[in-house]
Amino acid sequence: MLRTLLAFTLAVQPVLAADLPDLGEVSRQYFSDQEEQALGRAIMRDVYADPRYLDDPEVESYLNQLGYKLVSVSSRNQREFTFFVVSDPSINAFAMPGGNIGVHTGLLLAAQSESELASVIAHEIAHVTQDHIARMVAAQSQSYWPTMAALALALLASRSNPNVASAAIASTQAYSIQNQLNYSRDYEREADRLGYEMLTRGGYDPRGMSGFFNRLQRANRFYDTSAPAYLRTHPLTSDRIADMESRSEAAPYHQVEDSLDFQLVRARLRAQEGSPQDAVLAARAALKEKRYSSETAARYGLAAALVRARQFKEAETEVQKLLSGKPSHPMIQQLAARAALAAGQSGLALQRFQAGSEAYPGYRPLQYGHIAALLNAGRNSDALARADKQLTLYPLDRRLWRLAAQAHAQLGHRLQSHRAQAEALALSGNLVAALEQITLGLKAGDGGFHEMSAAEARRREWQEIEKAQRKN
Repeated sequence: MLRTLLAFTLAVQPVLAADLPDLGEVSRQYFSDQEEQALGRAIMRDVYADPRYLDDPEVESYLNQLGYKLVSVSSRNQREFTFFVVSDPSINAFAMPGGNIGVHTGLLLAAQSESELASVIAHEIAHVTQDHIARMVAAQSQSYWPTMAALALALLASRSNPNVASAAIASTQAYSIQNQLNYSRDYEREADRLGYEMLTRGGYDPRGMSGFFNRLQRANRFYDTSAPAYLRTHPLTSDRIADMESRSEAAPYHQVEDSLDFQLVRARLRAQEGSPQDAVLAARAALKEKRYSSETAARYGLAAALVRARQFKEAETEVQKLLSGKPSHPMIQQLAARAALAAGQSGLALQRFQAGSEAYPGYRPLQYGHIAALLNAGRNSDALARADKQLTLYPLDRRLWRLAAQAHAQLGHRLQSHRAQAEALALSGNLVAALEQITLGLKAGDGGFHEMSAAEARRREWQEIEKAQRKN
């Protein structure tokens, strides 16, 4: 069933979403928690391997911080979520099975306030908490299974004749698309209502939701043939907009200031746009003309662009201004250390990483940078000690396991290096590759009795899980 459902998800993707799927949850009679989690892991394995996935710990950390702030005030907050970023200029976000929610960089930059961004993420969280995928399957059970059978045949046909497959997929989509759209309108209204509640309980401006959707709707009318991607995956109606506006008007007004985190993340993303030289020019112009909400964030963006353009002397000048100013922030400390490292000043970089790690011990992106800098300096034992300490706190962090694998490799610990790499792969949803790595480690034979026993037990555990997944 799991593979068939995944095939269905991918096949209807062009109709349900412009690019990546916008999915909700499903009645557990048809789609169990275990099946949803397994499907979620399979999808995330492909997400992490996709070049559009933005592997930026600082941006991802902010998004998860914002997301879990909203989850914490949801009436159904027992689920685990993963928030990730897709490097794509279109304005879009989407929910997938297993509590996985993706946000395009275009949306992060298009949101005119943190409350607007929070309103979209709250809407997506509601799609997940309300089991919209599962409920859709349950509601369509009579027409769903013939559709999936036809899609399975179409996918098989695609191996030999892609044109035949496309025609088959199109015909099976037409069979059930009207029901999908009818239910999705109800789900959108439900996600609006619950998202609005999360927004207000989380301390954000309740007008953020109606304001953002109104702007998208106006853009849709103005650009008739190129509607924002979010409107193609989340079709708006006048009733929905009116409902959001009436809720906002009834709420007491209070101004909500954007967090510095929000401003810094947007500045970081802007510094990565276009050529390095263009990014520097744009950042300089914004500062000179005072086109910013936060001077600290604007200066951070200029420093980041200068590092990218390898103008290290000018970057250090901006870094010094940031370090001497207020308020302090872990992203500023991280940038200061990276600027020194990029300029070849490894000693200064390590000093800054050490200071940042002590000042912000819970900010994992700084820990990643510190460990990587220690490895770069050849201080492999120190890097491993720091990675192991962090893993005791965050054992499910795939980035920490990758850094630990690198430290073990540079120290000549073959079993432990393969084992750590296997843990990182398993956490990324790739059990087959994880099993290959841990088998290589066991064959290396350089571990002690306890290390070999632990690795063998882990391999058996993964084999059982992988066997169950293949069976499904």
